This record gives sequence, C-alpha cells and structure tokens, in this order.
Amino acid sequence: MKRIGQKSLIIIEKIGNKLPEPLTIFLLLIGLLFLTSTVFQLAGVTVIHPSTMEETAIKGLLSSEGIAYIVTSLVSNFVQFTPLGIVITMMLGIGLAERVGLLETFIKKMMLSAPVWLIPYMIFFAGNFATVATDSAFLIVPPLAGIIYYSLKMNPLVGIITGFAGVSSGYATGILITANEPLLAGITNEAIAILGSDVSVSPISNYYFMVAGVIICTLIGGTISRKITEPRLGLYQGEQKEEVKPVTKEETAALKTTGIVAAIYVALLLLALMIPNSPLRNENGGLLPSPLLDGLVTFLLVFFFIIGLTYGIKMKRISSINDVGRFMGESVSSMKNFIVLVFFIAQFTAFFQWTGIGLWLSVAGAQTLTTFGFTGIGAIICFIIFTSLINMVISSGSGLWAIFAPIFIPMFMQLGYHPGFIQMAYRIGDSSTSMISPLLPYMVVILEFLRRWDKKMALGTLISYTLPYSIAILIGMIILFVAFYLLGIPIGPDVDVRLQ
Repeated sequence: MKRIGQKSLIIIEKIGNKLPEPLTIFLLLIGLLFLTSTVFQLAGVTVIHPSTMEETAIKGLLSSEGIAYIVTSLVSNFVQFTPLGIVITMMLGIGLAERVGLLETFIKKMMLSAPVWLIPYMIFFAGNFATVATDSAFLIVPPLAGIIYYSLKMNPLVGIITGFAGVSSGYATGILITANEPLLAGITNEAIAILGSDVSVSPISNYYFMVAGVIICTLIGGTISRKITEPRLGLYQGEQKEEVKPVTKEETAALKTTGIVAAIYVALLLLALMIPNSPLRNENGGLLPSPLLDGLVTFLLVFFFIIGLTYGIKMKRISSINDVGRFMGESVSSMKNFIVLVFFIAQFTAFFQWTGIGLWLSVAGAQTLTTFGFTGIGAIICFIIFTSLINMVISSGSGLWAIFAPIFIPMFMQLGYHPGFIQMAYRIGDSSTSMISPLLPYMVVILEFLRRWDKKMALGTLISYTLPYSIAILIGMIILFVAFYLLGIPIGPDVDVRLQ
C-alpha cells in the first residue's frame, strides 16, 4: 500500500511538471475559444436563454463581428474586470500592515502565548489567519513555526508542516476578510452576468461558513499534528540550531496601541450603523443589501491602513508620508505577476460570455443533471471532489475559478442554487488539496524551509506528510457543508443554500 501511494505521488508530480504555467493555460484556452466559437457559429448552434426564453446563437470570435468586438473591447475588458481593482485596493492596506511587520509580530505573539499542548492548534490557526497577507503567509508562518517548535524542544519539521497546512486551508476559512474574498466574489459576479440575473455575491457571502470552517480545520489540523505527524517524525536528531526572537517590549506596546486603535475604528463604524437614517444602511434600515456591504472593500482598506500606520509609527518604521507610499508601492509591486495573469483571465472571461459558449455549456449541463435526476447535494459534493482533483494539476485558486465559474455558476443557478453557495463549494475543494499539489509554487519554498533542518527531505516526502491533513480537511469540510445544506443554514449574511 505504501509503495502504491508513493508511486501515485510520483505520477502526479510527473504529470504536473509537464503542464504549462497558468498564463500559458489561459492563452491556450483563449485559442481554443477562438476555434470552438467559430465552429459552433458555422454549425448554427443555438441555446435557449433560461431567463428570457429567447433563442440565442453562438457567436464566433473569428467572424467580422467577433474581430470588431476584440479590437474595441480589449482594454475595457481588462480595466472593467472587477476583481482587478478590488484586489489592488485591498493590497494597498494589507500590504502596509504586512510591510511594517504588524502581521508577523501578531502571529508570533499569538503562537508564543499558548501552552505547549495547544501549540499545534495555534500554529494551524495562525497559518489560517495569516492568509490576510495573501501568499506572504507561506513565507511567514511555516519557518516561524519551525523555530518555535525547536525552542520548545520539539521537532521543528512538525511546526513547518503544520504551518504550511494551516496556510493552505486558510483560503477557504478564516475570521478576517482577505483580498481573496473580493477576488473570488468578483469572478462569481462576472459569471452570474451570463444569465443576466440581478443576484450577486459580496466579499462576505461565505463568512458564516468560513468562521465555522476555521474551527473545524484547526481542530482537525492540530489533532493530526499531535497524533500523526509528531509520532511519525519523532524527536529532532539534526544539528541545525535556531532561536526564536521573543516579542520585545516595544513590539508588545505597539501591538497594544494598534489594538486600541482598531477597537476604536470598529466602535465608530458600529456607532455609525446605529444612528437613525444611517447612510450605511439601505432605505429600509437593513443591511442586506446596503452601502456598508457594497463598500466593504473601502472600510477594510481604511482599517488595514490605520492599523498598519499606527504600528509603523509606533515602531518608528514610518517617519514620513514617503515611507507609507514606499511600503504600499512595494505591496503592489509584489503583485506584478498576478496583474499580468489577470489581463488574460479578463479577456477569457469576456470572450467566453460574449460568444455564448458559457451559457450553452451551463444550460446543457443543467439539463443533463435534471434528466438523470442528479440535482441534489450529491451533485454539489461531486463538484467539490472534481475541484479538489483538478486543483492537483492546475494550482491557481483564482485562475481555476475563472475557468470554472462561467460554466458551473450559471449551471447550478438553473438548478436553484445560490451562486455564493456554489462558490463556497469550489473553495472547499480548492483549499483542501493545494497543500499536496506538486504545482503549488510555494511547495518548493516550504521544501527549502524543511531542508534547513533535514537535508534529506524531498517533495514526495513533504506531500506524504501533508496528505493526511488534505484528506481529513476535505472530508471534514464536506461534512460541515452538508450540515449547512440539510439544516438550511445561510453560508453568509446574504446567501441561503437556494435562490429565493
């Protein structure tokens, strides 16, 4: 059985290594869309729009109309792609908090304050929490967790693996809204537009499930570290020695001041909500929908900007407005590869919608599932598992969702499911297997962290250690998801299981 598992990992790694980068994948998909749309147009393929019941013909990108559309919409497709502006805006604030050292100090303080038996759980939770710093979490939590484990005379390899699993699972769970939430919501809303529906999702549409999920994942991850990973790795026998630098008095004082400022900001926001005829509420005095939710990114930007500025000034890392601009610029600069990828994602999404192929696929898929009577929670679970498997070879959360959303969102909406519910299903599959995907860019980085302590560590070995976390978290999250479904619990403030 062990040999079969090792051979499977080797096969997955070999297949993954032969696949192109996400940028190349989207270029190939756009090329395929050119060919397919033209063939469909020549064949006279049509689809009945489920909202208007009008017959809609598939349009070819290589037709005169298609070429005119491409040359006149290329820039607007990119500029008007909602996730682009949202993510860059969020990163201006989050990036400042991260660059001045606030997030790293907070995470270190959180992990060092826990009793020894609670350390694995705190590290896993810290990894989950750290995803607010986006991909930087992979560079902050695992190595720090390894040093903390070593300082407690425990195997540092366990700490690194636990931190890595915690960060990976954090892209579907958490107590803070990160840049990931508005990014995925933006892609989902672009897919909803295919049906012309007035339904939409917001950055907090998955929040209730995210909070419940972080509790479940932390319990699962910490227990696996204690009961499986620690016994497997045993005592550390290496010669590498590192010490964790304790949180200084200055850092503690800065954290306290930052916490006070954060509390004041939240209190003022709540006060603004409670005043009569608050401009943050809707006309009926409610919150669903409301200017507060519609402008959530703005409030989050201000929140992270304020706490980052407070900590930076207190720690004397910000002495002028130029320092603020530099830190924020560095955070945006780190996203240059993402911005390039988004250009092609935006074109693919726009072309997919314009041709009508996305609508055709979703209608055909919904009709097929209805014909076979496979429209219940079983279909959703299959979608989760399908996502988890594809994620093994296309390891790009937002990139993969940009491919899936235009097909599966309209399809499941026609079956009566809320798009926010389907988005959460995707996130479960995506986050549970990213930690065992050989194509995850940070897999190599984590491997190097491990090799600092044990030079014999290999990619297959790392995946074999993260596999129990992946399987257990996938099963646990599916069970939680089914519970939400059966009990009719909303996934988020504005998201029920079914469309109303």
